[in-house]
Amino acid sequence: MLVSDAMSTVVLTIGPNHTLRQAAALMSARRVGAAVVLDPDAGGIGILTERDVLNSVGLGQSPDTERVHAHTTTDVVFAAPTWTLEEAARAMAHGGFRHLIVLDRDEPVGIVSVRDIIRCWAPTRRRVPAATG
Repeated sequence: MLVSDAMSTVVLTIGPNHTLRQAAALMSARRVGAAVVLDPDAGGIGILTERDVLNSVGLGQSPDTERVHAHTTTDVVFAAPTWTLEEAARAMAHGGFRHLIVLDRDEPVGIVSVRDIIRCWAPTRRRVPAATG
């Protein structure tokens, strides 16, 4: 199975000057755990994850004043749609992260997460009632 089979094509893109609260609200509304950060001035693509927001708040920083650019990961590992899920999982395990931005011709076309991979690998189970007795 390929990354293109598992990835989410709903890609939330935000700018580096959004506040963390704005980013969190957009991520929550779209039910995604990561946003692609497009920064034309820095000339690159970064990623902001729910963990980045959580770490900032945990440090006592204000989500109303903290800007996305201060919390964006810019040293990003990208996946290609043609990668196998094994290649994506290996990259995530090696890098210690849970999301990969999927690029096709240098454009973000999706995000694949650990959850996406697990969903593909684990068959849907029928819920079994608890034993009584």
